[in-house]
Amino acid sequence: MRRVACRACGTVKRERLDLLADNPRFTKRFAFYVGRRCRQASIRDVAKELKLDWDTVKTLEMQYMRAQLERAGTPGPKAIGIDEISVRKGHSYRIVVSDLVRRRPIWFGGDDRSEASMAQFYAWLGFKKSGKIKLVVMDMWKPFRNVTRSKAPQAAILFDKFHIMRHLGEALDKVRKAEYARLSGKDRRFIKGQKYTLLSRHENLTLDGKRSLELLLAANKRLNTAYLLKEAFGQLWGYRREGWARRFFDNWRASLKWQRLKPYERFADMIDRHWDGIAAYCKPENKVSLGFVEGLNNKIRVFQRRAYGLHDEEYLRLKVLSCMLPPL
Repeated sequence: MRRVACRACGTVKRERLDLLADNPRFTKRFAFYVGRRCRQASIRDVAKELKLDWDTVKTLEMQYMRAQLERAGTPGPKAIGIDEISVRKGHSYRIVVSDLVRRRPIWFGGDDRSEASMAQFYAWLGFKKSGKIKLVVMDMWKPFRNVTRSKAPQAAILFDKFHIMRHLGEALDKVRKAEYARLSGKDRRFIKGQKYTLLSRHENLTLDGKRSLELLLAANKRLNTAYLLKEAFGQLWGYRREGWARRFFDNWRASLKWQRLKPYERFADMIDRHWDGIAAYCKPENKVSLGFVEGLNNKIRVFQRRAYGLHDEEYLRLKVLSCMLPPL
């Protein structure tokens, strides 16, 4: 801003200059430079690099992120992904909704994971745009499902396969713990410390990890069976017809008989109860990039760690909504 004299009344007034940032000591060009730097580094590191106050860097970054969102425009999604993130200890959650076609978060809010919080998104989006949603990807959390069926009844509901496989991984880990408790002495040595070796995808293991896995599976028959069943279940996502997918699942479930794998039996019951949201994978129109939501969650966790101790929820909201947008 600058001071100028009004020609009509002669009083001195402030004229706003578009080239200045919200903080009049800096130009927008510099504010956007700071914002771009903060996409790769923490506020503290950028402040140290540019010899600025911490609060100044944060303010400039928030202006940059608001400008990104303004340029991105108002969303009108056809396929959305719904997930939640923990904002602090004590089960404090916020809901994140993403546009799966444009591959960007579009809403961050709510007070928890309740139906009331989920309904806030559809109220924000509006009745008309909610009616144009064709596909909703979510985990098997009932409040999300209930509100979606009420506010966007025309949309197909698809359960996120990453959450489903996480449930299966938890079932495998329960089998591992049960085997460790059952055994004693030297028989435990193959199981101890091998949790992540057992739960990781085989192609992601190092050479040492693969050798440890081979020793573990050779030493424990029940864990070997549980591991093979976990790996085989991944074939479910490749079917293009629901009948074939259902036949595969029924055969997979039947193979649990006599195996004494109670966690797997409970997992199979859960899949059976939620089959409609899994069978939707078989329809060609529901083929979207589901890995985007998982990648977004990883990205959010990175800048949550980077901003550790920062309890400004508006900053977190802007960070989430702008993290996938192109730089200015």
